[in-house]
Amino acid sequence: MNKFLNPDNLATPSGYSHVAVSTGSRIIHVSGQVSYDSAGNIVGVGDLKKQTEQVYENIGRALEAAGATFADVVKSIILIKQMTPEKVITVRDVRQNYLTDTPPTSTLISVDTLIKPELLVEIEVVAIPADDR
Repeated sequence: MNKFLNPDNLATPSGYSHVAVSTGSRIIHVSGQVSYDSAGNIVGVGDLKKQTEQVYENIGRALEAAGATFADVVKSIILIKQMTPEKVITVRDVRQNYLTDTPPTSTLISVDTLIKPELLVEIEVVAIPADDR
């Protein structure tokens, strides 16, 4: 079982959990996903919301291939190109459509650029499937 904790002696988190305690025999690491469609084309050039939606769709496909779902995600790392408060809100708004249970532990990083200049966001996750707890 994954148990998410937010200790009273830490600042109240906004959209993430401070601690994830997991047990299980299988851990799934999903590489950083960007807004490529299945043919390798960039979806949503210049549109952070569309790119973030495509990223989460890609993560969902990767999790499914490994026998997991978004409910199994315990950690996410989000890279936003030239982060601003508005960009953070956009990414969080999209994320809430996919990570609907308790939010996982998360790290948010601003970067100057990603692998291609048109890419605006990259996200990787770690999951522990329910059947392995």
